[in-house]
Amino acid sequence: MKSNSRRKFLRSLSTGVSASILLPGLTIADSAGFFEDTLHKLNKIADPRSEAYWETIKSQFEFTDGLKYFNNASLGGSSIPIRNATRAYRDTLDAFPSKYMWGGWKDEKEETREAVARLFSVSSEEIALIHNTTEGMNLIARSFDLEPGDEVVLADHEHSSGRIPWEVWQETKGIHLVRPTLPILPKDVNDLVKVYEDAITPRTKVISMCHIVNTNGMMLPVKEVSEMAHERGILVAVDGAQSAGMYKIDLNDLGCDFYAASSHKWLFSPKGVGVFYARQESQKHLRPLIVARGHRDDSIRRLENYNTRNLPEVLGLGAAVNFINEIGIDKIHDRTFDLKAYFREKINTHPKLILKTPASDQLSGAIQVVEVQGRGVAEAKNILIEDYNIDCRPMSGFDLNALRISLAIYITKSDIDYLINALSEITDS
Repeated sequence: MKSNSRRKFLRSLSTGVSASILLPGLTIADSAGFFEDTLHKLNKIADPRSEAYWETIKSQFEFTDGLKYFNNASLGGSSIPIRNATRAYRDTLDAFPSKYMWGGWKDEKEETREAVARLFSVSSEEIALIHNTTEGMNLIARSFDLEPGDEVVLADHEHSSGRIPWEVWQETKGIHLVRPTLPILPKDVNDLVKVYEDAITPRTKVISMCHIVNTNGMMLPVKEVSEMAHERGILVAVDGAQSAGMYKIDLNDLGCDFYAASSHKWLFSPKGVGVFYARQESQKHLRPLIVARGHRDDSIRRLENYNTRNLPEVLGLGAAVNFINEIGIDKIHDRTFDLKAYFREKINTHPKLILKTPASDQLSGAIQVVEVQGRGVAEAKNILIEDYNIDCRPMSGFDLNALRISLAIYITKSDIDYLINALSEITDS
């Protein structure tokens, strides 16, 4: 396809016009074209910190009419360019199934792997393209030949998908799961590091931890814990479901051995796609969950050897990374903490709205939880959705009685104002 024709085709998809032709050989790099019109608008805005800039980003996400979606930590929405790119891959596959399922997209799949690796500042030989965080945590927990009496440290705020795999694959064999208690509102990083340090014994083999807990949005000190653990010969596995894509992450700098993330939250990919990182020197510990032809591959690809799989969604992850890159992960990082600061400042003016997420940028990001005093959390959540069309997640565990608010890049400060007004009216009613 000639360059001009290709651009017209991409532009027609980015505006939602159905195309009667397919785009043969659509590559991951081409998917950036779905964002082309919006890039022109963004380039005309001088200050990327302005609300006009982020209102333009917001226009790329399409939710049900009137919905204010503050529930990205549960499940993110794909932007229109990502949806359209994924749809183009799906149409291409269905037009010639055997070609594209069995090798026709080999290069494109590797381009996706490389794009993910660059986003997290690691080698593409350290990235597997899996289904979700749950799969990644199962892969880790099932791989180890631990002996009865060995210990795995899992703090009390672990997500069930990070806890249950260790219970099923290791605790049943006599492995001891150590469950230290994390403070809800630590004063600083050292408060959290000490929890893990105190939990370590000579029998500790693995520390499995969240990067950001899903309960109250607390960010855990993966780098500091990894340094401490490695000095003692202990491996560190990280559930990154709530951090991947929220802000800039350098996995080499974090220093963990393994990191699993669902890309359908803060990376905005199609659903059912995930990212798995394993440090090169730590890959020897891992065994694939599923075995088929190619299971003897020495590379990290042996961990994603599913035979038939949903490749349009995998390549849609590549389009999602392109979308993030076109905006810029540095801009997303800054916007995350700008929205957090704005939200907390507004909340702090209301005596009946109580924040239950640590304030420091070292201890939290775009997930904040707030209690509406005098209201049960289920009641508050129902009022918000029924009367204000605001969706968020109620969190009742750990005595939180709080609403979990997600501040994704499609949230604007006017959206936050609307939310704060609704919360204020709930407290007064």
